[in-house]
Amino acid sequence: MPARTLMIQGTASHVGKSVLTAAFCRWLARRGLRVAPFKAQNMALNSAVTAEGGEIGRSQAFQAAACGVEPEVAMNPVLLKPLGGGRVQVIVKGRPYCIAEGYGQPEHAALALEAAAGCLADLRRRFDVVVLEGMGSPAEINLRERDVANMRMAELADAPVLLVGDIERGGVFASLAGTMALLSPSEQGRVGGFLINKFHGDPTVLQPGLEELEQRCGVRTLGVLPWLRGLEVDEEDAVSLADHRPGEPAQVEVVVPRLPGISNFTDLAPLERTPGVRVRYVERPDGWGRADIVLLPGSRTVAADLRWLRETGLAKRIREHARAGGSVIGLCGGYQMLGRAIHDPDGIEGELFVAGLGLLDVETTLEAEKELSRVQGVSLLPGLEDVPAAGYEIHHGRTERGDAPPAFRIEERLGERTEALDGATDAEGRVWGCYLHGLFESPAFLRCFLASWGVVVPETPAVSPTFDRLADWLQAHVDVDAVLRLLNDRGTQESRGYLPDR
Repeated sequence: MPARTLMIQGTASHVGKSVLTAAFCRWLARRGLRVAPFKAQNMALNSAVTAEGGEIGRSQAFQAAACGVEPEVAMNPVLLKPLGGGRVQVIVKGRPYCIAEGYGQPEHAALALEAAAGCLADLRRRFDVVVLEGMGSPAEINLRERDVANMRMAELADAPVLLVGDIERGGVFASLAGTMALLSPSEQGRVGGFLINKFHGDPTVLQPGLEELEQRCGVRTLGVLPWLRGLEVDEEDAVSLADHRPGEPAQVEVVVPRLPGISNFTDLAPLERTPGVRVRYVERPDGWGRADIVLLPGSRTVAADLRWLRETGLAKRIREHARAGGSVIGLCGGYQMLGRAIHDPDGIEGELFVAGLGLLDVETTLEAEKELSRVQGVSLLPGLEDVPAAGYEIHHGRTERGDAPPAFRIEERLGERTEALDGATDAEGRVWGCYLHGLFESPAFLRCFLASWGVVVPETPAVSPTFDRLADWLQAHVDVDAVLRLLNDRGTQESRGYLPDR
């Protein structure tokens, strides 16, 4: 029998759809069910690599971990990665498909729908429940005919929809009621409940509004979820960085240029949550402050971001920091920027040549073929020799070293033994870079790296408590019995079987 389905949609981007999807995934998985997340189409610069070497949105990998299953490309069949200037790289079933100018034409919707329908059917054959996540808002009436990720998927999956509104930014009643008003009657009928997210204070003050909202829309609010502090989740785009507030000065200050094309900034999350380390994103030299480490993150538009570094004066500041003996680290696109030059003979980013920062003796040539793999190996960095390291590679570039020593030795790629070198370093290990996303998620490497700065990394449990914390938060503040009834009412006992009450 096909899996039951539940869909989480939102009144806008960044209302908490991804987090709530993960919470429902974990809550259902704790009931002994085989659960899979699904997002038909995702636009994000934070991505992950699956075991088979496919690229999907980072949030779907996070949700798969909440389910206790391995992430796979079927969970995010279409991934869109903005390149700037209206250009978008289209990833279909984990592999680069094309670079589109102004993605969103009818032919693109047809492509996405075909891929999404096949992947959804595959997941429903293999799991008990599939929790779908929408994209943006279902009420984008100018895009209704090209909708793939919202109500079109809900109809295809015969899924009840929970509509999420963000009260922190204000106007939550208007956003929920307005979204309902712009849906078609059949779409309105799919909405089984509202969820109000990110609430601060006493929820009883909302009661008059909740009652009038139900009278107007015919839909009950099934939960008011309080703001959850200190939550460690993987964000899928740089919208969340607008809310990033650095804490108090710490033992180690990490300064990160907030590149316009920043990608996979989740690489920095392990540093951000380590006591004694403060990560600050800067856009101008006057926000530089004290810097122990300068970390250049991933970038989807390396040439444009290098130009931005020069225009803002940050490039000069980074070189001055390195000349003064400071530490500079580059990850993926940031690694490419540290070299002498970046060549782009095929015009992948639109510029045939751009000078790098000249801090490492390497040169990069961008290529159409994309490297996608999970890897394991050991560090070759001075003072960190033979420390285990793991991560994943997502890049178009081929980087050649001059006299710079390698930074890592790769011993396993996509589960198979190999012998390869990655990255580069200066002689002292002060300036180095590599292609390993997720490097600081390697416990041994994070511990040894920060120990070299005098920071002790506290021992953490092998299984993150984040997922159970999310499930507990959900169960405490949502009418979960009503959610179970929504799931069960979508089928008959004979055709689908009922979810257990507890």
